[in-house]
Amino acid sequence: MAHHMSAKKRIRQTERKTQVNRARVSRIRTYVRKVEEAITGGDKDVAASAFQAAQPEMMRGVNKGVLHRNTVARRLSRLSRRINAMNA
Repeated sequence: MAHHMSAKKRIRQTERKTQVNRARVSRIRTYVRKVEEAITGGDKDVAASAFQAAQPEMMRGVNKGVLHRNTVARRLSRLSRRINAMNA
């Protein structure tokens, strides 16, 4: 248990930031899920538009520090390849 005021404040800040970060990651997962569902459904136009919406959200996750940039780059690359392979 924290005894100093600064330690108590850090605990409060950590709890708030944890909630915000969880919400950010959840939001990103939702966007990625929409792309995955469109790919599975076979609709390239919907998949492409969902991908365009997901990209900035994922990059925002990098800027906010909830996801590593290489992780986002890898996921975007894989999604992009799957979308491009839909016509081939």
